[in-house]
Amino acid sequence: QNNAPSVQQTVEEALSRLLGQSVTINGCSRTDTGVHAKEFYFNVKIDNNIPCDGFIKGMNSLLPHDIAVHSCCDADDDFHARYCSKGKEYIYKIWNSRVRNPFLNGLSLHYRYEMDVEKLCREAQAFVGTHDFTSFCTLDKREKGDFTRTVQYFDVKREGELVTMTVAADGFLYNMVRIMVGTLLAINNGRIPYGTLSDIIKAENRSAAGPTAPPCGLYLN
Repeated sequence: QNNAPSVQQTVEEALSRLLGQSVTINGCSRTDTGVHAKEFYFNVKIDNNIPCDGFIKGMNSLLPHDIAVHSCCDADDDFHARYCSKGKEYIYKIWNSRVRNPFLNGLSLHYRYEMDVEKLCREAQAFVGTHDFTSFCTLDKREKGDFTRTVQYFDVKREGELVTMTVAADGFLYNMVRIMVGTLLAINNGRIPYGTLSDIIKAENRSAAGPTAPPCGLYLN
């Protein structure tokens, strides 16, 4: 990125130092600024026979404390972390309390209003299946062609004051999960009527859906 350091840049700089060669990694997905990744896969082709254990130890000695390499394995020459991906799961975390949680600052959305989690979970089932998700995509030069995606599941659960929304699909459009979450919160607020998600999907119009939720609560899982 031109405006600030990125995770990819940081990883590539560490890799280049470890291997003594300039490298470019292929990531499994794209994440917006402020979005987190609990697990992220990438592949890289290297001219070095460093063993996997040495790769992990070497990378973690060079990376900052907010990035860690968990595992490493040899892959076939035709493997690509993005195009070989079978699907992705995202989690959106909401701290649902009148009082903010300082320990989740920047790591969840603070939402002060009451949430009917069971009702929102039932509502979110409209997302499940194969649909054109144009209504849930920020249209720009990144998104072209087919806007059809297949959502395997969408769960909304509460554990104390922490509400999590978990969604899995064969792929996601730009800002898709954040718009899904923002739309569900708009339904919770009464700004969008219950029972209208199917109509919003069919509209294939971004203006029919709710706002884009902030990035701080989103995790590529």
